[in-house]
Amino acid sequence: MGRQRLPVIVGFGGVSGAGRSSGHHAFSRMVYSALPDSQRRRTLASLAALMGPYALSGGEAREQYILDHTLVRRIELNHFDVDSVGWNQRFPTESNGHPVSFDIARKHLPAVIPKEWLVTPATVTHVNVRIVGQQDFLLPTHREFEVKAAGQLPTGFDPGKLYPSRNHPRGLQMSVYAASDALGCLGLDWDTVRRHVAIDQMSVYAGSAMGQLDGAGTGGMLKARYLGQRISSKFCPLGFAEMPADFVNAYVLGSLGATGASLGACASFLYNLRQGIEDIRQGRARVVFVGAAEAPITPEVMEGYSAMGALATDKGLRQLDGVDDEREPDHRRACRPFAENCGFTIAESAQMVVLFDDELALQLGATVLGAATDVFVNADGYKKSISGPGVGNYITMAKAVAQARALVGAGALRSGGLVMAHGTGTPQNRTSESAILSQTAGAFGIDNWPVVAVKSYLGHSIGTAAGDQLCTTLGIWQRGILPGITTIDGIAADVSQEHLSFSREHREVDPGQQHYAIINSKGFGGNNASATLLSPLATTRMLQQRYSKAEWQAWQGANEAVRERQQAYDEGMIAGTVNPVYKFDHGVLGDADVEYGPGFISIGGSAVALEMESPYDDMLPGRE
Repeated sequence: MGRQRLPVIVGFGGVSGAGRSSGHHAFSRMVYSALPDSQRRRTLASLAALMGPYALSGGEAREQYILDHTLVRRIELNHFDVDSVGWNQRFPTESNGHPVSFDIARKHLPAVIPKEWLVTPATVTHVNVRIVGQQDFLLPTHREFEVKAAGQLPTGFDPGKLYPSRNHPRGLQMSVYAASDALGCLGLDWDTVRRHVAIDQMSVYAGSAMGQLDGAGTGGMLKARYLGQRISSKFCPLGFAEMPADFVNAYVLGSLGATGASLGACASFLYNLRQGIEDIRQGRARVVFVGAAEAPITPEVMEGYSAMGALATDKGLRQLDGVDDEREPDHRRACRPFAENCGFTIAESAQMVVLFDDELALQLGATVLGAATDVFVNADGYKKSISGPGVGNYITMAKAVAQARALVGAGALRSGGLVMAHGTGTPQNRTSESAILSQTAGAFGIDNWPVVAVKSYLGHSIGTAAGDQLCTTLGIWQRGILPGITTIDGIAADVSQEHLSFSREHREVDPGQQHYAIINSKGFGGNNASATLLSPLATTRMLQQRYSKAEWQAWQGANEAVRERQQAYDEGMIAGTVNPVYKFDHGVLGDADVEYGPGFISIGGSAVALEMESPYDDMLPGRE
């Protein structure tokens, strides 16, 4: 295929139940018990900066509070009261020959009076209503929610309070935070990056698999009239699934390049990563922001998944642990991948990854965190159930591993890699995915392939799930720790374990022996995606083959300043002195900023070349 640009991972950011992603702080929360004291203190400090006053007080109580109020846990009141969820119960009435009579303010009368109603004036402001026969009412009431666990952002953290959020849906607030965090992690001045990249060579691919379904987005639009409220002009536009990309373009980066969101249910992040990789490999972009944001912890969304039997209920958890109905289950252990389990645990998360082409990364001294070489996507073909697993994931995994072998060699493939399993915590996933991983490993001669399942800590963030997995992979390569599946008692009997290595305990690995990782995602409807990532070790070896010794030394020198800026950003975030980037009504361009010239169009003084060659010369008739 010849020389192609390598998509290098140079920055990442976001927020999940484990905290802030950049600086590997969220990863450190997951492996907290395996960290040395100095890293534990820094992890606590990072989380305290997010969580607010109570988490900032000292002592053992502070540490326990922070640990208890992160990761998967009982749903907290800032989302909704799981013990008393509001709903409207049908309330049919029958007069039995005696009219149902009540007084009501005139302003509350419906615009169309039901034919069964007899309305007579009572006072200046009120009327009397008499109903003969049957009448259906909706009675506002409350009930206990069957699902009480979720992966939630750290207690006290509210991304909307960090910038003028103007009633943005929670997913968009998280998107702004994630993109800003990725910018800070980049360690480069954004204006400097923009000066080195044409305005049409920057792409942003990010979205929400389900859109913005809370009360400030589509959820508010759908519920308003039923709740007797007015529909806001913001509900509809802010609910679109690609809006995270739109917000990043408009309010964080000021990007004029390619944009959009590819949706593939729970594999959506990898679908977007595929778009970004292709842009860089084909030379369409030099900088790509890839991300996703999901905020699904609402009663309506969770009820939908619960009706499918997909979520772990309190009843199911009690049955697994053999405890009586009066005892509250351990919500921390709600998600149990590859073990005896009863459903997945929904979660909120926003993650953003920055890719540069290899030449730009070296030119600007960017820190090399790894490389994303390809994402393979295949459907399941004919299906009996739209939500059931199929065979497409065998193809995506086989292709991803085959590419890893082509890049790092058969020896490194067998000894220096890992697989980030989708690992939802459902009975179907534990059997289907383990069979796929086991057979794939065997086909490629891999034994004891380490399997990591981060949903046991974070829950399932739907479209953002693979973003959680990717950022965790970067943490493994930095910290040298494989997170154990700590929420389980053991591997279920029906899980395929041949050629695989599961562990309940954290395991140390040598980053100097790590070459690649496979990120696996399985989505509703047969949306399968598997990504091949290269470690910093493998990536730098490839770069050193492409560039001269002098060019490599120049990059090393430039990278020192970048690392200093990255460290300064991290310190500022822990100190609470850095706010998200949010540029509302900033540098807005209009018609007067557009100018056409011979072979180009200029936007705000930056030119976009319009001289193009036909890729179909062999199909065109002769032209003068």
